[in-house]
Amino acid sequence: MSTYLRLRAVPAPALRNSPAWLERLFASDAEALQHRAGRCGRCPDEVLDVCSPNQERIYTGPPPDAPGSRPQAQVVLGGCPVLRTDRREPPLLVLTAAQTRRVAGFLEHADFDALWDLARDRLLPAYGGMPAEPETSRAFAMTHRELRAFYAHAAQCGKAVVKRRSRV
Repeated sequence: MSTYLRLRAVPAPALRNSPAWLERLFASDAEALQHRAGRCGRCPDEVLDVCSPNQERIYTGPPPDAPGSRPQAQVVLGGCPVLRTDRREPPLLVLTAAQTRRVAGFLEHADFDALWDLARDRLLPAYGGMPAEPETSRAFAMTHRELRAFYAHAAQCGKAVVKRRSRV
């Protein structure tokens, strides 16, 4: 069984701290959301139906060159947890619009190659070791670019971000 992540951008004033309301955000058909994304200059509503939580390992290692607050810890699995109605499910995670801006700023300036170098030894064994590094690195880099674009659009629109992990 694999764990995947869905991220939704939500207008900050509309955000509710209700598990039922937050879960309904993810009840919509993902394809319909993706078709609406980007129309008329609007922010994408959703990203990363196939993002593995292993992507988080790229961001949670020691920062390569930057001191200060660590928004990198919020990129994939960070945020304020909201327990779901089914307590056996992982909590939903919520980033405020301000936290979303911080994460977007971090991703905008993050050097993926430096982050990869710090995380590669922890990640490669699960993906086939050294022979698979080029393909594995490309996959993580592509997800990094998707995350960067998603957070940049959400921050530009002043949106909060809600995350849901699911098992497939």
